[in-house]
Amino acid sequence: MQGKKDYQEKLFAHFQLSERIPKDNFYRRLKSAIDLDFLYKLTKGYYGDSGQKSIDPVVFFKLCLVCYLENIISDRKLIDHCSMRLDILYFIGYGIDEELPWHSTISRTRQLFPECVFEEVFTRVLALCVEKGMVGGHTQAIDSAPVKANASMDTLELKVPEEELDEHLRKVRALSSMDREEPHRKSKNDRSDKGQRSVTANKKELDAVKGRTKKWAKDQDQRPGAGNKGSKYTSNKTHYSPTDPDARISVKPGKARKLNYLSQLSVDTAHHVITDIRAYHADGKDNQQLPDIVKRLKKRLWEQGLVWENCVADTGYSSGENYRFLEERNLKSFIPPHGTYKGGPDGFVYVEEHDHYICPRGKVIPFTKVFLDSRTRTKKKEYRARKHVCLGCPIRERCLGKSAQEKKFSVTYYRDEYERNIARVESPQGRHMKGKRQSTVEPVFGTLTQFMGLRKINTIGLAQANKGMHLSAMAYNLKKYLKFEQKRSKSGAGQLTLATLSKSTLGFLFGAPGEHPKFNLH
Repeated sequence: MQGKKDYQEKLFAHFQLSERIPKDNFYRRLKSAIDLDFLYKLTKGYYGDSGQKSIDPVVFFKLCLVCYLENIISDRKLIDHCSMRLDILYFIGYGIDEELPWHSTISRTRQLFPECVFEEVFTRVLALCVEKGMVGGHTQAIDSAPVKANASMDTLELKVPEEELDEHLRKVRALSSMDREEPHRKSKNDRSDKGQRSVTANKKELDAVKGRTKKWAKDQDQRPGAGNKGSKYTSNKTHYSPTDPDARISVKPGKARKLNYLSQLSVDTAHHVITDIRAYHADGKDNQQLPDIVKRLKKRLWEQGLVWENCVADTGYSSGENYRFLEERNLKSFIPPHGTYKGGPDGFVYVEEHDHYICPRGKVIPFTKVFLDSRTRTKKKEYRARKHVCLGCPIRERCLGKSAQEKKFSVTYYRDEYERNIARVESPQGRHMKGKRQSTVEPVFGTLTQFMGLRKINTIGLAQANKGMHLSAMAYNLKKYLKFEQKRSKSGAGQLTLATLSKSTLGFLFGAPGEHPKFNLH
């Protein structure tokens, strides 16, 4: 007999949300795994003593975690999504008849709490992972990746005073037909300060920008992707974003130029737990930011009772200053040097005891002075031979050239640190560490950007970007934490079975034959 369902709403109904959520549901297990009650004391100082009650800080952080766990980057979409999910309502402590907070409340509360609150919550989540034995601590892999900022390349402004705009345009900006067809779009409001709008490029750099933009203007309309908004040549020294002054123009090979932030990530190699994350300006260099990362990470690991021994990173973090910085903190660096590094001229032998070089003809090239390189601003050592040493040398012209009268060259001040690091990188342990880095930190970045809401920063400013990155890392670590609990229970059962099997096997091999009737050899 065919059935037909007639729906009619009941005036009264008995309903308990906890009974509708399965025992193995992710958010049910997450609710029992984390305790965020410490937030009440941590955030009390940011509220007044009177007025309307705000959103519960625990509810706020849980909603933020859901945002990144569900790969959502919009506060509006977050509230709509949560209202349709019973398990999320149970996780944040709301009933089905309760109205969720307004999306703008999430945004205002995110701005209210400083970065230190988000970092404290991140540290508490990391402590949970440490307690479960997920963090080894001894080896940390460090890497960086750009994350798209919430600003458009169309709104870029030139870093010039208004009265000099026309003159500066003639100097550094060559207009192509695409520029004339698609005029520059003004931003609604300018959040930058006076220093941000001032030109930081010197005359030499401006001339270089002028040459590059002229070349782009000639063939820009014919090149593939010329219609893209990021195809025009721009520079952080001549342009700024009034929408988000902290965003910086950056580009990766094969990618369009965009306004980005730089995410610096540290991952423990034991179980791929994120131990540190922070937002930086996208125009900064990795090797300039390494000391700040190391100081912060070493302190956090020490507070968790962990000892950091090995620092693994790619070539972008290489510099003599960094190698010495790590050695002073008893850290072994596994950072490949730049291809431009040389321990001295080809064919010259360094004598460490006397700090001089021996040329291919057996002549001594002594150390003369330490100086600061004007271009790279790094310390170098100069070695120079006297004029009479090179007189009559059969390879003088090939060694010195046509005009030079004496052999002179410079070597990095941190040559010894370079050599010790290279020896570690080329050792079997170094090759193992390289594989560890590639299989640890790079997949984590892919997971954050593709599945954990870090494909774009939906806020304005470096401080707000840093909060978002910490929330994304928290969501990642919590997922690892819950999965690790399941794996431990399964692996424990497997170990018990293996132990029982091993015991019976050993008993068969070394015990009395009569104890095993199925395998009686007599």
